[in-house]
Amino acid sequence: MGVDVHEIFVKKSRLRVVLWYIGIVFLLVNISQPLLAKEGLSIGSVWNITFAILVAKCLQYKPVKKESVVIMPAFGVQLEIHFWSGRVDRHFVPIGKILKSLINECVTPVTCYWSLALLLRDEEELLLVFQKSRPPVKMLVPVWKALCTLTNSEHLSPSRVDKPNCSEK
Repeated sequence: MGVDVHEIFVKKSRLRVVLWYIGIVFLLVNISQPLLAKEGLSIGSVWNITFAILVAKCLQYKPVKKESVVIMPAFGVQLEIHFWSGRVDRHFVPIGKILKSLINECVTPVTCYWSLALLLRDEEELLLVFQKSRPPVKMLVPVWKALCTLTNSEHLSPSRVDKPNCSEK
């Protein structure tokens, strides 16, 4: 059995990057204007600074190029996050530490999405396989099946996972 690699590419929006840089410039101008004019901070300038921070935060782009899962049957799983800057974060999980792979439904007040996680031995929290991106469940199922094959723990029926619905509990 060979190495199994699953990659999720993050779409990069150039408009979002440009708007993010414009937001940062706008923030710096709003902060430096009262300081350079040697005026005290008024209520209007505090609101301008707060608004500029909110705009910059909303337009913050994600520097992630892709996330990948490398499944090595004899050793374990390596999770990789590739950034546009060229930096790569790698996290290796030995096969003996993996208890089970799970597909979670994450529900927030405004959205519903799916995540793939690993249940690890002697760990209190789940380890998310794709930490920076939220791929659709159709892309998570093949990775989940490969991880179940690795750990020999295919306890969920595939039909339960193949057709998810956000209203399911």
